[in-house]
Amino acid sequence: MSIYFDAEQRVFHLQAGHTSYVLHIFEAGYLAHAYWGKTVRSIQPERLIRTEERAFSPNPDPANRRFSLDTLPQEYPAYGNTDYRQPAYQVQLDNGSTITDLRYVSHTITPGKPALTGLPATYAESEQEATTLEITLEDKLIGLQAILSYTAFERQDAIARSVRFINTGTAPLKLLRALSVNVDFNHDQFELLHLSGAWARERYVEKRKLAPGTQSIESRRGASSHQQNPFVALLERGATEDYGNVYGFSLVYSGNFLASVEVDQMHTSRLSMGINPFDFSWLLGPGEQFQTPEAVMVFSSQGLTGMSQTYHELYRTRLCRGEFRDKPRPVLINNWEATYFNFTADKIEQIAQAGRELGIELFVLDDGWFGKRNDDTTSLGDWFVDKNKLPAGLEDLAQRVTKLGMQFGLWFEPEMISRDSELYRAHPDWCLHVPERNRSEGRGQLTLDLSRPEVCDYIVDAVSKVLASAPISYVKWDMNRHMTEIGSAALPPERQRETAHRYMLGLYSVMERITTAFPHVLFESCSGGGGRFDPGILHYMPQTWTSDNTDAVARLKIQYGTSLVYPISAMGAHISAVPNHQLHRTTSLKMRGDVAMSGNFGYELDLTTFTPEEHELAKEQVAQYKELREFVQFGRFYRLLSPFEGPEAAWMFVSEDGQDVLACYFNILAEPHEPLKRLMLKGLDPNGTYRNTATDEVYGGDELMHAGLALPRQHGDFESHLYRFRKV
Repeated sequence: MSIYFDAEQRVFHLQAGHTSYVLHIFEAGYLAHAYWGKTVRSIQPERLIRTEERAFSPNPDPANRRFSLDTLPQEYPAYGNTDYRQPAYQVQLDNGSTITDLRYVSHTITPGKPALTGLPATYAESEQEATTLEITLEDKLIGLQAILSYTAFERQDAIARSVRFINTGTAPLKLLRALSVNVDFNHDQFELLHLSGAWARERYVEKRKLAPGTQSIESRRGASSHQQNPFVALLERGATEDYGNVYGFSLVYSGNFLASVEVDQMHTSRLSMGINPFDFSWLLGPGEQFQTPEAVMVFSSQGLTGMSQTYHELYRTRLCRGEFRDKPRPVLINNWEATYFNFTADKIEQIAQAGRELGIELFVLDDGWFGKRNDDTTSLGDWFVDKNKLPAGLEDLAQRVTKLGMQFGLWFEPEMISRDSELYRAHPDWCLHVPERNRSEGRGQLTLDLSRPEVCDYIVDAVSKVLASAPISYVKWDMNRHMTEIGSAALPPERQRETAHRYMLGLYSVMERITTAFPHVLFESCSGGGGRFDPGILHYMPQTWTSDNTDAVARLKIQYGTSLVYPISAMGAHISAVPNHQLHRTTSLKMRGDVAMSGNFGYELDLTTFTPEEHELAKEQVAQYKELREFVQFGRFYRLLSPFEGPEAAWMFVSEDGQDVLACYFNILAEPHEPLKRLMLKGLDPNGTYRNTATDEVYGGDELMHAGLALPRQHGDFESHLYRFRKV
């Protein structure tokens, strides 16, 4: 057991890996936060939680002017009963008021980790891997219970948190705010790090010092979004990539979210994260429950590297599931940038044939194979084959590809509907909409209302019929617009603000049903590239198309930022044509390949147009990646040089057994009279010996980490170098 309760001191001590997290049942049953950091043997809460009178901080008990909730480091705070800071939750009573008062009632400590009803979450494969604490808080006046759940993992420095609300009273309650996590820190000497961007510029690293007031990131788009990722980290003063204390917060959710930090007048910091309260409410009738999504908290005393490696291991092995969780991913060719909507079965077979000659293992047929889909204005929802393009059907094309010795994959966009579709003409009320209001479109499409069970059933049935009709081993699941006019024809007025969250519950149910029914299909999620790259989707689909932007230079920042939280095995990374279709930049095939090898490798161009020289280089790239992929996808990852801090980037991979090493260096812009550079490696055995497989030169591990590897002189922009080492 890694969670302990001291009944005399009323202290909970959670130990996760090398981390301690300590709670204290304070005066009158208020739950207080005492400590989070490196493992300690014991904690005396009175030494950490101090109370004294502060001006304009009112007192719940007038007889004790030293105690105020406004200054107490709380675990799950409310607003309105002496705490002025942002609350973790807010409930509206049937009399219209929003004052609540949760106090400690009881707790349980159990081995293992229970699943969350209807929501994705991390898991334990045995009871020995984790311990779960559930603390019941109650407002006895109204019968509201909040069960705070904490799971401490034995091997990782990670704690998973969520909250379950139960209405045990006789009157309905309305949740206005129901966040998953709240942590009160006793100072504000932090930098806030988050991942922001836009379509084709996802997950850029942003970092700034905390200041008095509230700083936050959020999504109101009905998806986790390209604009903000549901992750933040607090870096204590002086923390770097490799040193110092870092606190990470990642929300296992794919919809609207909020992550905020409030610095108050006493220079303490309150971090909160969960479903975005904006345009959200949830009616909780007597006896009903509401479960918040899970938030995964990671502490690292070894900088951002320690935090990232914890998230990588936990999410790769205890969030992702299924047959492909631990299986090396195939090298693929996707036809989208080669043909867009304009293709024939013969053209597809020609590209597949060219791919087979290179050693590519999987062909993926992208958008345009169904309905009358000749452009992006039609046919979404009509999941039947376009016989004008594929007169012999999908099964014929799939068999033509598989006869070449390749697997066959297919693109879907199941969550969307086109006005010009048989489905819309039959069910115009099946999309998200508000009566008598305009139905705005994005990319010529509307969003299906997945809060409705009949819509979810249709998607499951339609997609399943296609998957059962041909030898399909891969699915790219796309989603190319965010929500507008968020309303459901199936919900009553008092529940309309539940629509966005009910959509996510419906989506998770659909994904669970389809991926369970087709366990031998590798599913890759996509949302205009990386618009829904989040832990919630990874629970169902173990990889995500990292960005629609396939430019090698832009991908350095995108993949670098993504690596802060997400494992390499989750990142799709492909070589595309030049000039690049997004940025119109031209880079060498070598650099495009070197960048793409730092993820799930593939091609997204017309292989039949390769010159003989390009054909041979691509053949070498495929063979090289097959040698590297297992430890690239599943090894330890280290960031070496940040493309956000200069005109170069570098990172490296070390296999789980420490025997294989790949270091990757990318020079973005050449400079005159540049210094002779050395690249310092990380994560090696300082007493070990390593052989460069290309030159047979032998290095000490300490030499590579401390003296570094001499880099060659650069001869222009956009150059790259890969260094492979074997421990001897």
